[in-house]
Order: sequence, then structure tokens, then C-alpha cells
Amino acid sequence: MAEQPVAVVTGASSGIGRAIARELADGGYAVALVARSAEGLEGALRDVERAGSRGVTLPTDVADAAQVEAAAVAAEQALGPIDVWVNDAMVTVFAPFREVEPEEFRRATDVTYHGTVWGTRAALKRMVPRNSGTVIQVGSALAFRGIPLQAPYCGAKHAIKGFTESVITELIHQKSDVHVGMVHLPGVNTPQFDHCRSKMPKHPMPVPPVYQPEVAARAVLMAVRKRRRQVFVGIPTVYTIWGNRLVPWLVDRYLARTAVNGQQTDQPAPRAEHDNLFEPSPGDPGARGAFDDQAHERSVQLWAIEHRAHLLAGAGAAAVAGAVALTRS
Repeated sequence: MAEQPVAVVTGASSGIGRAIARELADGGYAVALVARSAEGLEGALRDVERAGSRGVTLPTDVADAAQVEAAAVAAEQALGPIDVWVNDAMVTVFAPFREVEPEEFRRATDVTYHGTVWGTRAALKRMVPRNSGTVIQVGSALAFRGIPLQAPYCGAKHAIKGFTESVITELIHQKSDVHVGMVHLPGVNTPQFDHCRSKMPKHPMPVPPVYQPEVAARAVLMAVRKRRRQVFVGIPTVYTIWGNRLVPWLVDRYLARTAVNGQQTDQPAPRAEHDNLFEPSPGDPGARGAFDDQAHERSVQLWAIEHRAHLLAGAGAAAVAGAVALTRS
């Protein structure tokens, strides 16, 4: 029997990371689960084991490079050589930039951006000597286009994109077979909107249209298996990126007019003592947030990417059939 491949997922205790861990376990991977929340990690481990796979919980603050390296050592000791590393961990402050304190901005950047840097470093330290492995960064449409109320998060996602492109070029220069890719997401229904630090009067929400975290997880697994450099999930991600490239001034004005109220429900904001900026929130939040009634279970655009070869073949066959019909008319 072939040895089970091993994946590490940061931010695995809830939200997208939780869904990715479950998807990788379903796909045959043993999964090392990295996050701060002990309760959330135990829930994620149960998910992995229900999928018939092996797992290990590694309580870690990814803002600390030494802790991330220790998690990599522990993952390989428990499960074997790391084949896949997914960087997903994030925290944020949901507020106008001028209301974000320096220590809050630094913390959001350290977890979301530097956590990705330290995770990539730990992964490449092991993968490059073996000349095999895959690192996937969980990115966002907001890596291409900043929006109001999310300056720390948008800044971090922009930084991840630039950092990752630099690493990709270095690996190509070294003729390494290690693969690094990014999966850029739309608004996703995760518990982060219940436990992010918010200074707004109303409860935060993802930018509509909203997708379930399992959609993001399927995209990550596809990016791993097909070694994709970049995957865009959801039509909103595509039109956000292209809209910003073509008419950024118009996007500025549209977001200024719609995105502040559009990112808040009519419910009161969660209490500050429950946020997870500096300490993990209590309990096991799971993968999904409070917006099930709005969230899409599938992405037509992602389905088209997954089946691109068949679609192109079908289009080619239709073109040939059309040409034959014309010659007979």
C-alpha cells in the first residue's frame, strides 16, 4: 500500500482552513492541523478522522516563526514528510483605517501576512531538498483590489501575492520541481465575521455574493492536484480583478458608495471581548458562519476551470461540426 501523503493546513480550526482540512482528508491526505484554538483543532481532528484519515493537532501562533518551524517538525514526526502546505490563517480588524491602533494593525499583519511567510519558509525548508511538494496560499480578490473597512486584511493579501510571485520566480530559476500557487477567493461564509475585531456599529458580513467554505476547499484541492499557479474562485473575484484593472477610478467610487453599509448586517456588532485578534475565541466554531441562507454551494466559474479540457474539446467539436455543415449547405 502506498504511503499516505501528508498536508499541513494553517488556520485549520475554523472557516476555510477547517473546510480545506476536511477536503484534503477526503482526498486521501493525512492532515496536520495548525491553529491557536485547542477546541477548534479537536473539532477539525474529528472531521479528519471521520473521513478515514490520520491527523494531528498542533496548537501554534503562526505569527511566531519559531512556533511554525516547531509545528513543521512535529508534523513530520507524527505523520511523515510534508507533501502539501496550505497557508490560510488570518485575523483582521474590521474598522476604518484611522480607528485601527498600531498594535492591532501589526497583529493582523503578523498573523495574515507573516504567518504565510513563515509557513512557506518552513515548507520550502523541507520540500526544496527533496525537490517535491506544493505550497498553496489562500488569497483573495482583495489581493488585487482594496475595499473600505479592511485595510489590514487587504494590505496583507496584497503582500502575500507579491511575496509569492517572488518565491515562484526563485524556484523557477533554481529549476526546482516544488510548486507554489495561489487560490483567490470571493466573500465566504465563515465564522470570522463572528469573532473578528470590529469597531463598526453593526455586525460584519462578507461582501456578497457569498460562497460556502467548501467551494474554497475544492478549489484548493484542485490547485494541489493540477499544480495551478493561480485559481480564481467565483465570478465576483474575476470581475473585481478585471474591473480594477480597466477602470480603477470607477471601482473606487462604487466601493466608496456601497461597500461600507454592504459589509454590515442590521444586527449589533459582536462584543469586543469575544474577538480573536490576540487570543483564540472559545469553543469550536466549525467551518461555516451565520450566512447559510445567502451562501452558494457551488461556483459555476470554478466548475468551468475544473472541466476546461472537456469544455474546450466540446467547443472544438462544435466548431468542426459547424464547418462541416456549412460545406454541405
